[in-house]
Amino acid sequence: MSSTASQLEANHWLIEHGPKELELLFRAVVFQPATPVLIADNNRQYRDASIGASKLLGLPRDEIVGRSIDEFEEPGLRPVISERWKAFLNDGKQDGTLRLRGQDGKPREVAYSVRKNVLPVRHVVVLQDKSAKASDQDSAETDPEAQVYTVPTWVQDYALYLMDVDGNVAAWYAGAERIFGYKSAEVVGRSASQLDPDGDSSRLLTDTLKRVAANGHCGSEAWRTRKDGSRFWANVITLALKDERGDLQGFAGVARDFSERHERDENLRQSKARLRSTAPQSAVVGIVSGEYDKIPEANDAFLTLVGYSREDLQSGLLRWPALTPPEYQGLDELAHEEGLQFGACTPFEKELIRKDGTRVPVLVATAVLTLSPFRWITFVTDISERDRSESIADNVIEIKHNFEEIVGDSSVIRRMMAQVEVVAPTDATVLVLGETGTGKELVARAIHRISPRRNLPFISLNCAAIPTGLLESELFGYERGAFTGALSQKIGRFEMAHRGTLFLDEVGDIPLDLQPKLLRALQEKSFERLGGTRTIPIDVRLVAATNRNLTQMMGDKLFRSDLYYRLKVFPITTPPLRDHPEDIPVLARHFTKKYAEKMSRTIETIPTDVMRALVKWPWPGNVRELENFIERSVILSRGPALRAPINELVAAAADTTGGATLEEVERDYILRVFRETGGVVSAAATRLGVPRTTLNAMMTKLGISRSDL
Repeated sequence: MSSTASQLEANHWLIEHGPKELELLFRAVVFQPATPVLIADNNRQYRDASIGASKLLGLPRDEIVGRSIDEFEEPGLRPVISERWKAFLNDGKQDGTLRLRGQDGKPREVAYSVRKNVLPVRHVVVLQDKSAKASDQDSAETDPEAQVYTVPTWVQDYALYLMDVDGNVAAWYAGAERIFGYKSAEVVGRSASQLDPDGDSSRLLTDTLKRVAANGHCGSEAWRTRKDGSRFWANVITLALKDERGDLQGFAGVARDFSERHERDENLRQSKARLRSTAPQSAVVGIVSGEYDKIPEANDAFLTLVGYSREDLQSGLLRWPALTPPEYQGLDELAHEEGLQFGACTPFEKELIRKDGTRVPVLVATAVLTLSPFRWITFVTDISERDRSESIADNVIEIKHNFEEIVGDSSVIRRMMAQVEVVAPTDATVLVLGETGTGKELVARAIHRISPRRNLPFISLNCAAIPTGLLESELFGYERGAFTGALSQKIGRFEMAHRGTLFLDEVGDIPLDLQPKLLRALQEKSFERLGGTRTIPIDVRLVAATNRNLTQMMGDKLFRSDLYYRLKVFPITTPPLRDHPEDIPVLARHFTKKYAEKMSRTIETIPTDVMRALVKWPWPGNVRELENFIERSVILSRGPALRAPINELVAAAADTTGGATLEEVERDYILRVFRETGGVVSAAATRLGVPRTTLNAMMTKLGISRSDL
């Protein structure tokens, strides 16, 4: 096929499929929680709604889509809305105020801005709640004296366009005409570099499209020039468009005028620069600019902190996923959403993984400079050298609730409890990960106890304890006559937990053929009993737990990926006891007191040699093993001192090693750590406390290969 024919085929694909891809890109970029955005057709019917619009109207998206704009306005003003809409279709844009009624029926004053044909035959309506507090994001758009609220200019209009593989404009929509000033006939078929006539725009366009083709998408900000010669600061997101075979067919672009926000950002950066110049001993050592999951900019202090070079930064090797341990991803997501809503997140503690595999504790604060999911600035404070008595666990992670059943005051336990406090007030699904005996059910109960559902049912089910054939009926119940022996109707655990919390322990043991029904119940918030035809709606907060490696199970086709990602909205990892041995003394005293009272005995002390043995033992069965050992010790004790069979621990240690050589012991231990960390080299290196390169050398020396893991 000739190049001309290939180009014609690609352009045909763009014209046919491009608008839908462009609409998906538009939603990904614009539909953020803090921005009430609606898409309407010519008949004033809403075709889509952002999360922000759902919150403003007090209705889920499904109850907004398909309804008319008029239905949300006060009845007496509906004729006015009809006239306004006619005027809007003639003028192409309109700004004003409305009195909308949400689900609660209360009228709400909102400013609105509507732009015509931002998407093909689709109009974008952006709302601004006039009752928003002055401290809310974009409060600078408000006149405090006249109380005149307007929609921020940068969300009023969007330039959408399509380009072919060579960067020539293939489609140019109304928003692009309004922002850039060029009519469609002036740009279609010509290079998009004409949109920025200053400088070496052709080379820059080529470089940008190469990046997009390689990475799938790209976000950038720079000065652009309109047709009339005026300049504006443009935020541009470009997406690669590929057909079902994976062949590149062209590009989709969304551009916004960020001039006002750019000025505000520059003022913020200058003020921070002044603060840094007057406080050279500031504890903030790392300053990072983020885009997508990449780190395009970072200062030398941050690079030193994480052990990467500037060449690593420039080559793209330094990325947030490589720095962030899995257990902190949920906190990062919540911090980013908080930043989107309020401009910055509350500082929180986390760890970063250095290039050599070791971890460093840091204090993080993220400021969103532009309301885009692709650009923010992060301030990182190294807290590893603080005095232990002034630990960040005591000064930054403030635990507001009393977790009576969770015993321990180590940094890892306090961090876990801080995660519980963050997620408990929400209805988000929680996945508790951890080894057997680490207290996953205690975490689930703690989440329920401090949640708004605390006075409603907490229903638990151990999925591994129920025979495979009975698990479906346990979860969803059954109707009378559904099968032989079903003599009456049975209520399942989902119904029992209605309006409360359902805890599914050992969720990794749910059979593969039952997983789609569980996924459907979670997504649709409804189910049908076994043998029934009536759909039963449910309002359940789900907490799931497992000690199995679900990622590996997905690779082995034993666990559905869609269910995994539906469960892993907010993961919490319960640490093994060997990771916080400083909690063993307090746990030992707690269990001693518990079982002594239960057996009506008085045990006042734990001998030093006993406590030393308890702390040294790695407790492969974790807290549950320690608790059982203490219970047995209380049974054996006859006086005021705990009489523990520590010889059992010594014998167990001897049985573990036997007559093995040092190399055999090392090999067995490394293999066990690999199994516990899912075969991930970096995670195993962190657990062992050695650099990743050292671990690789040890594996070679001991003859450990991937097939052994």
